Amino acid sequence: MIDPIILLAFVPAALALNVTPGPDMMLCLAQGMRSGRGSAWAASAGVSAGSLVHVTVAGLGLGAVVATFPWAFDVIRWIGVGYLLYLAVQAFRSSKMKAGAQGMRPLRAFRAGLFTNLSNFKVIWFVLAFIPQFVVPEAGPVLLQFLAFGAMIALGGFVINGLVGAFAGTLGARLVGSSKVLGYITGSIYTALAARLAVME
Repeated sequence: MIDPIILLAFVPAALALNVTPGPDMMLCLAQGMRSGRGSAWAASAGVSAGSLVHVTVAGLGLGAVVATFPWAFDVIRWIGVGYLLYLAVQAFRSSKMKAGAQGMRPLRAFRAGLFTNLSNFKVIWFVLAFIPQFVVPEAGPVLLQFLAFGAMIALGGFVINGLVGAFAGTLGARLVGSSKVLGYITGSIYTALAARLAVME
């Protein structure tokens, strides 16, 4: 049972985290602009699923084990860079398609959100630094508390990122007659995300 006082401190902090623009939010924005609300919500669900994986790993204590192999983070990071660049190329290519062409389908958007979140190793470091501040060993199993707090973060992120993508989807619907513009915008977003991930220390 989580102390209500702790929840009062955790919820505002988690919301502040969720509304802070980052790679996950930008990914959902790009999905919404290019593929519509369904794909934006699917991408947001993928991001939240990735967050839960990070939380579970941290709760099991594997974060400390992974920390002994710094090279593993570089491998994961560069895989993420490559995947984002692949998405960028696909978006730029789609700019040459007809206006009525479909963008990324929800299932693929979900995978993109999941993979992008999992490839961002800084998420697990954040989890290891943020959540333990609210965990009280005497209150019950640490893993269950980790999962509970992580679920709150994932749920908040799903709603906020999904809404950002849904708003972008509305904008995208208005610009559907200009697929070239949408392709270049989303391709540029993916490229920027790849560059940001590549220069991370």
